[in-house]
Amino acid sequence: MNNLQTKDYLVFLFYFLVVASYGYWVYRRKKKDAVSASHDYFLAEGSLTWWAIGASLIASNISAEQFIGMSGSGFKMGLAISTYEWMGAATLLIVAIFFIPVYLKNKIYTMPQFLSKRYNGKVALIMAVFWLLLYVVVNLTSILYLGALAITSISGLNLTLCMYLLAIFAIFITLGGMKVIGYTDVIQVFFLILGGLVTTYIALNLVSEKFGGAGVVHGFKIMTQQANDHFHMIFSRDNPNYMDLPGLSVLIGGMWIVNLNYWGCNQYITQRALGADLKTARGGILFAAFLKLLMPVLVVLPGIAAYVLHQQGDFQATMMQAGEVNPDKAYPVLLNLLPAGLKGLSFAALTAAVVASLAGKANSISTIFTLDVYKKLVDKEADEKKMVRIGKITVIVAMIIAIIIAPLMGIDKKGGFQYIQEYTGFVSPGIFAMFILGFFWKKTTSSAALFATIGGFIFSIFFKFLPGIMNLSFLSSIGFSKANADGIYEIPFIDRMGIVFGICIIGMVLISLYENKKGVIPHGLEIDKKMFKMNTSFVVGALIVCGVLAALYTVFW
Repeated sequence: MNNLQTKDYLVFLFYFLVVASYGYWVYRRKKKDAVSASHDYFLAEGSLTWWAIGASLIASNISAEQFIGMSGSGFKMGLAISTYEWMGAATLLIVAIFFIPVYLKNKIYTMPQFLSKRYNGKVALIMAVFWLLLYVVVNLTSILYLGALAITSISGLNLTLCMYLLAIFAIFITLGGMKVIGYTDVIQVFFLILGGLVTTYIALNLVSEKFGGAGVVHGFKIMTQQANDHFHMIFSRDNPNYMDLPGLSVLIGGMWIVNLNYWGCNQYITQRALGADLKTARGGILFAAFLKLLMPVLVVLPGIAAYVLHQQGDFQATMMQAGEVNPDKAYPVLLNLLPAGLKGLSFAALTAAVVASLAGKANSISTIFTLDVYKKLVDKEADEKKMVRIGKITVIVAMIIAIIIAPLMGIDKKGGFQYIQEYTGFVSPGIFAMFILGFFWKKTTSSAALFATIGGFIFSIFFKFLPGIMNLSFLSSIGFSKANADGIYEIPFIDRMGIVFGICIIGMVLISLYENKKGVIPHGLEIDKKMFKMNTSFVVGALIVCGVLAALYTVFW
């Protein structure tokens, strides 16, 4: 039954009032402290604690593409999709150890600012435009659309109305600035995890009851028996989902580029830590890594549970769309089975995930546009108050654009999670190559960075459409191509990212060495070995995360 009862609305209203009231209190307190500078609005400079940074990272990261898209991928391919979460945890440790110290030491607050300082204004401007287009056209639209789709399936409300309501709620939080987002995200994460755990608990119990048992442990055991093929992290080449997760590439290949670019070179994410000192930033990132280990329990296991129940004859009609099973309906279908009250809690959790992610993304769009486009190109003399005002206008405009174009993007046809990953992957290899050499190789030149920026995108497009030009079956023997349903050999997009990254690195090195010989002297960043020294508590926490990851991959290989 696709509607909410009175108890559900009361639970949801309680959630809304708590978030809104707390956000307003943080906003009023910030105003009393007389801190209204642009850095405070965009970065909450010096005011977020480690737990607020960690919670905000996860709240901004976990959204409809995880709850809906990743659960759908769990239904379709199983636990292997968890590699995005678990490799993300490992990546966060690398970002905390190596990336954040470089940003903080060099007083870098936005990603285009890093590019401007390390390379030049042209590179920074090109990438600022790239990021704005990517964040609005791919990320903001997909989060908004998938979130509205899920809420529509639960509440029965109109899809467009749901998009407007989500956008308004997110704008309300975003206009308070990064500090309001950071601290309200702590509440959002509480609802997100609590509601997610409730849904997982119910889903595992349903599986257990279906097979005459009781309890989540029994339900999990049944799932591993009934869907054994859904509990392997590394796919063999004959697996039908190999194109999405190509074997060992998730451990030693392109998956590292996906995650390192997302967690280390992404305004949307790094913004949470850039306003803190190094110890606080690292503590927050470590906390986020621990939370990432938990995420598959909340978003993947329900999808596998829905698959097992579907195989037993449940949800046959509700999982269908246009005559085919739509995996992205797995999570909403489970939510509709929850009793009144608990359904409201899970509804609040899903809304919390969507709103937090929208708010974080909108704030990053606002930050990049205001500091790196408007301030540099339109009004170089803009004062602090005007920049904050422009930032707020940008948030509203970005949301309106996303609402208009979201239904036109075909997000529901491709699968929400894979849609975001593949289209982000067109720019990720070049961006990451530009950042990693910019960090740690002082000889890297601006021309080399431009090659990675533009060339990386062009090569990504080239390899995407290459199968239509030539037969790539010769790559099959080494695992870099596989025949699709039409018999055409394609390169998995994660491998495409690895190949393009390699080309970008080689090209950047050759261009830089050539220009070095011509007398070009790049602007290196300030780096010394002491920056990377870690305190004992961080080292212990990082070792625990690594140990848990090793155990998970060993058990579910």
